Amino acid sequence: MARLRSVTATSAGGIVVRIGDGGPEIVVGMRRREHGVTWTLPKGTPESGETVEQTALREVGEESGLDVEIVERLPSIEYSFVQHGTRINKTVHYFLMDPIGGDLDRHDHEFADVRWMPFGDAQRLLSFETERGLVGRAEVVVGERLASAAGRSGRVAPSEAGA
Repeated sequence: MARLRSVTATSAGGIVVRIGDGGPEIVVGMRRREHGVTWTLPKGTPESGETVEQTALREVGEESGLDVEIVERLPSIEYSFVQHGTRINKTVHYFLMDPIGGDLDRHDHEFADVRWMPFGDAQRLLSFETERGLVGRAEVVVGERLASAAGRSGRVAPSEAGA
């Protein structure tokens, strides 16, 4: 049996967070594929000369319709898949992001639907285990950031109050 040719690929994306009425929410998008529907985080491939940060900002903006800024780097995820007889070993660099403008209605054609949803709902809906795990780690980071901000202001963050 012939061995598959193997290549590496890199992408970058983000977990965009806002504080909704019920606590922190993130952006997820639905892609229509030949084999059905997948729910994923916004991400994409670098253009020539882009850093991973520039790629993440551009791709999240295009796919979500939002203007975003990077808050901090999150862990990268790695996975492999076979496409057209080639094994692709992919690394996706992720960043925690804040929305600073835009609108989900401006999302591009790559997502059929884009939504805000609570972390737990997103973890149940996302199609890929690696992304579900990353969202869990991001939820911890966001919780720590909210607790720190509440401590500085003397107020309780909405997610801690059970709002």
